[in-house]
Amino acid sequence: MKILIKGTNFEVTPEIRKYIEDKIGEVAKFTGDTGGTDEARVEVGRTTFHHQTGDIFRAEVNLSVPGKLLRAESSCGDIYAAITAVEDELQREIKKYKDSQISKRRRGDRMWKQLKNYSPLAWGRERFFKGRRDKDI
Repeated sequence: MKILIKGTNFEVTPEIRKYIEDKIGEVAKFTGDTGGTDEARVEVGRTTFHHQTGDIFRAEVNLSVPGKLLRAESSCGDIYAAITAVEDELQREIKKYKDSQISKRRRGDRMWKQLKNYSPLAWGRERFFKGRRDKDI
């Protein structure tokens, strides 16, 4: 997985860079069989400079998987907490994406299993379309 890191209103130190690579790199085990190359664009930084109670840090990850862009965002008072929260949210997004891919594949398999039971000569007949009206055909 390729990880691109960007800092906004914030200097990304080598320690923070390593922490991001470790946390977002852990997500790679969830995207293992999505196919193709995955790319994660990570943006970390301070939201504004005017908070009286302290800095508010923000972390955002855009993960490109084949056919979809998965996005996770988090804001916390600590940069490390924001990165950890965004990692958890990204893991949930990946699991949801993979579950939808599995159910789509299973639905397609069920359709082909039903179609193979009919002979090619019966495909044009009404019994093939099981209760569909002529306007649906």
